[in-house]
Amino acid sequence: MKAKIYISLKPTVSDPQGTTIKGALHKLGFYNVNDVRAGKFIELEIEDGDESDIRVQVSEMCQKLLTNPIIEDFDFEFEN
Repeated sequence: MKAKIYISLKPTVSDPQGTTIKGALHKLGFYNVNDVRAGKFIELEIEDGDESDIRVQVSEMCQKLLTNPIIEDFDFEFEN
């Protein structure tokens, strides 16, 4: 089973990387881009097991190591 984890900055946190990307897109002529928020994507290969147990484990991984809960939010999904 694969866990696909999407990590993004909380809306109240400034995103200098997103601002830089937006500026570069505008320089390339993509003026219709109003905002950019950059994030991270992590994919974990996990041994099959009870999905509810794995869901709890992935959430703990995110809270304890993979994210900074002060400035980042996370969401995840599973793929077989």
